[in-house]
Amino acid sequence: MLLGQWLGFVAILVSLYVLWQIRQVLLIVFAAIVLATALNKLARKIQHQFKLSRTVGVLAALAIFSGVLIGFFITIVPPFITQFQELTATKFPAILNSAPQWRTNIQSYIPAPIFPYLPTVEDLTQQLQPVMKSFAGGLPTIFSSSLGAILNFLFMIILTIMLLAQPNAYRHAFICLFPSFYRRRIDGILAECEVSLGKWVGGAILSMIVVAVLSLIGLLILGIPLALAQAILAGLLNFIPNVGPTIGVIIPMAIALLDEPWKAVAIFIIYFSIQQFESSLLTPYIMAQQVSLLPAITLIAQVFFTTFFGFLGLLLALPLTVVAKVWINTVLIEDVLDRWKQPRRKIDRATDLAEPIDTETELVLKSAERE
Repeated sequence: MLLGQWLGFVAILVSLYVLWQIRQVLLIVFAAIVLATALNKLARKIQHQFKLSRTVGVLAALAIFSGVLIGFFITIVPPFITQFQELTATKFPAILNSAPQWRTNIQSYIPAPIFPYLPTVEDLTQQLQPVMKSFAGGLPTIFSSSLGAILNFLFMIILTIMLLAQPNAYRHAFICLFPSFYRRRIDGILAECEVSLGKWVGGAILSMIVVAVLSLIGLLILGIPLALAQAILAGLLNFIPNVGPTIGVIIPMAIALLDEPWKAVAIFIIYFSIQQFESSLLTPYIMAQQVSLLPAITLIAQVFFTTFFGFLGLLLALPLTVVAKVWINTVLIEDVLDRWKQPRRKIDRATDLAEPIDTETELVLKSAERE
């Protein structure tokens, strides 16, 4: 290899190392792009529907987004804090105090040889003490990570507003990074990515609404407090497939303990049924109609991005997969693999070592020569 080739190879390695070090920042930038794409689509609809200017449409979209965000925190956060305080200060100690009575009642349903192996309240308390000490010791880390998450969220919101203000300028700057002969193709790829992301956002919102409505119906039937807030939270957590619904069932089950313990079991059954319906029927149908993502590809993408990028990778696994699908289909498959022609093997007709070829193959070779 020449000196210039070695320098280019080293530059590529250094660039990959730098990109790996700033991968969290790149994910936040991508999240801002996804949010800006969704808000830009909303702004266009408002602009065309009401015959408004671009500026008014963008401001209206930002106002709607801010209203939804503020309404979410007002509806969910204060009631959950109150219920959590009541749960930890009143209900949880009462549950521990009644645990011996529960053990006595359970004894009548469990075979006698198995009962001595059940843990006592003292055993559970001793096992929970190291966990509580570890949790208390990790509180500073949790606080610092929460502060970092808030700063990252503010950075994403500011970047989203900047991208939404001048989307064409940033789009043109990105296209200029490619060779001139390929810029028109990149412009088409970006347009296809925008359409695919818009369809995915629409499908995700529809899936979240269905999950929220079904959760609300189940919670209202059981008479669980804060049914609307918990249903909204279940719908929002459904944004994270497979993992979000699992997290979303914990808080309703904990709050159900304030009324009756059996309601916690009922909530688990209801949420499990909703999750099965959503993961087996609703989401595959919606995603197949919107972005044609196979369920196995979705699960593999979640594992892959979570392994390399952590929780933020899990949160953005689906939009990253949607964008990656567009780039792989257009750049790798259509522009490279589909145009990759097999090199023709030279045939020496003057020797006996040459293999005979049929008429159809000869016609193909002649056609390739003319091309």
